[in-house]
Amino acid sequence: MVTDLTKGKPSSLIWRFTLPMLISIIFQQMYNICDSVIAGNFIGDTPIEGELALAAVGASYPVTMLFIQIANGINAGCAVVISQLFGAKEYVRMKTAVSTSIITTLVISAVLTIAGLFLSAPIMTALNTKEDIFSDSVIYLQIYIGGLIFLFLYNVCTGIFTALGDSKTPLIFLIASSLGNIVLDLILVIVFEMGVAGVAWATFIAQGASAVFAAIALFFRLKNIKAAHRSPLFSPHMLKTISRIAIPTICQQSFVSVGNLMIQGLVNDMGSAVIAGYSSAIKLNTFAVNAMACISNGISSYSAQNIGAGKHERVPAGFKAGIVFTAVCLIPFLICYIIFPNAMISIFSKELSAEALKTGASFLRAASPFYAILGLKLLSDGVLKGAGAMRSFMSSTFSDLVLRVLLSYILVPRIGFDGFLWAWPIGWTLSAMLALYFYFRGNWKHTAFADSLGGRTAANEQHKNNIAT
Repeated sequence: MVTDLTKGKPSSLIWRFTLPMLISIIFQQMYNICDSVIAGNFIGDTPIEGELALAAVGASYPVTMLFIQIANGINAGCAVVISQLFGAKEYVRMKTAVSTSIITTLVISAVLTIAGLFLSAPIMTALNTKEDIFSDSVIYLQIYIGGLIFLFLYNVCTGIFTALGDSKTPLIFLIASSLGNIVLDLILVIVFEMGVAGVAWATFIAQGASAVFAAIALFFRLKNIKAAHRSPLFSPHMLKTISRIAIPTICQQSFVSVGNLMIQGLVNDMGSAVIAGYSSAIKLNTFAVNAMACISNGISSYSAQNIGAGKHERVPAGFKAGIVFTAVCLIPFLICYIIFPNAMISIFSKELSAEALKTGASFLRAASPFYAILGLKLLSDGVLKGAGAMRSFMSSTFSDLVLRVLLSYILVPRIGFDGFLWAWPIGWTLSAMLALYFYFRGNWKHTAFADSLGGRTAANEQHKNNIAT
């Protein structure tokens, strides 16, 4: 169902539109966490073998997150442009933006797949991966990289559905993919005893099926949107327009992941027990962060459509609705991570060592009280990104990244793992202050990109659709 976010009460629109996206994130994170849970509990015959399997999956996690963030960057770039064109009711150019996005995404994913398959082992070596988990880490990473085309295709389709105001269709595919992934995990690991490779193949197969069905559904959805004339399949000019948003977002997402890789290198020097505990905590932390980022993406689509329709005055109301939604969303995470951190880490394996358990629990206790601050940052980022204010968006994000990495490298050699417990909250806090400054200053109101589309409304739709793309 295509939804026009430029009409109706902002708070109701935000909740109805974003809730299915949030449920999608819950299922997505469930199967990411289940990968580690199944690896930690069902691989090997002894507790130490399970902990090593958990560490092997965790050691390559920041690398897989790098590819996910690149895919998310492409998703965000095309979604902002398509949202604004949809809000302006320029359906010919919108369809060209869709097809251009998909073609470009497939090319990028092919290049990254080839490079990633050759570089898997060198990457894990550069991350100081210990010998006892190196082989399994490389196997997991190579199989995951083999399925990048499905990861990228699914993400770009999701971004397009969201840009059209449809957050329910991606939810259906993601639920099916998540449940399928969990079932395949159990079959390949327990029945066929494929070990860490079985966990990777389960993700490959489930993600592949979801991507293909999402692409088919998108094709039929677009056929139902009538345009004045047939749209070109590919437009260099449209690619340039999308790239103005996508490239900064990809750089932002990639640099954040590269920073996490650098931090992972420090963690990998501390041994398998610390890797297992840290990777477990990071997956739980990522669950909470991605839930907040999901709400931010909803605010981004809402802002983009309204700016595209020239209704800037509706944006602050959407921002306030996002604050309320984020606060409600955070309650269960704060309860679980602050009060029951040991129990949450123990989910990944009932036989974790005391060192692994202490490592993971201490990270959750230190990071989770700052989620509210991070939530405000992400909401501000959502508005800035939806308006195309990429300089402001990137400035707040890079400040977080640089601070977290620098503080980690300064503090960890001096005070050990506790250095991470200071680096993350400080990075989040200072970058949130910067993002909120940009939002309240009004950097989202006047950008070259927003101004170029913001003045186009339904009144000039027919005229614009008759202009060749």
